Amino acid sequence: MLEVIAETVADAVAAEAGGADRIELVAALSEGGLTPSVGMAAIIIEAVRIPVHVMIRPHSRSFCYDQGDLLAMVSDMDALRRVGAHGFVLGALEASKDIDKAAMRLLMKAADGLPVTFHRAIDDTPDLEASLKELTEFKEVNRVLSSGGKPDVRTAMKEVVQLREAAKRYGIVFMPGSGLAIESIIPFVRATGVDEIHMGTGVRERDEQGRSFVSASKVAVAKANLIAAKAE
Repeated sequence: MLEVIAETVADAVAAEAGGADRIELVAALSEGGLTPSVGMAAIIIEAVRIPVHVMIRPHSRSFCYDQGDLLAMVSDMDALRRVGAHGFVLGALEASKDIDKAAMRLLMKAADGLPVTFHRAIDDTPDLEASLKELTEFKEVNRVLSSGGKPDVRTAMKEVVQLREAAKRYGIVFMPGSGLAIESIIPFVRATGVDEIHMGTGVRERDEQGRSFVSASKVAVAKANLIAAKAE
């Protein structure tokens, strides 16, 4: 399973054309990904046939949200459900960096049964495996996106293996991301045994104006490498 980040309709179409299995739709990729507009989400959901999971993150200051932030997140989720979003990508932490369970309960109610990926906010928590276990309280959370607690997932091989095994025990899919390049997919997947990977800049190029975009050809190579790695 290959998930690709998209910011635009062209990104999403290119990701699907290259063989991506799922899209994580964001705005402001340079900020780590924020909630996109409902209009953009609606057009992309209509434009592609693969699932579109939408980032719910009102700002990039932290993963701690006050009441106003949470109300905005819930409102966004309600609107995105109505235009056909297939799932959500989100996370909420307390000031202590532990998972904010009160916020998560509110957000899970807004998810209304749609699948939720808890994003890399988990990498900021003091104990990743304990956080995985805590997430089992929320039936909507069926996937965790993590870099193994390090800035680059390629330097967290041991941690990824441990977290993948823990997530499997808890009935959650562990999806690594951050730092994966096309050429690193085969050795990384063979070493860690993961079934899903998440790619952003690794499948992007820049145009003459320096603007970043998803490359269908890079997505195709990434998908081929993922298939080759799992075939062994």
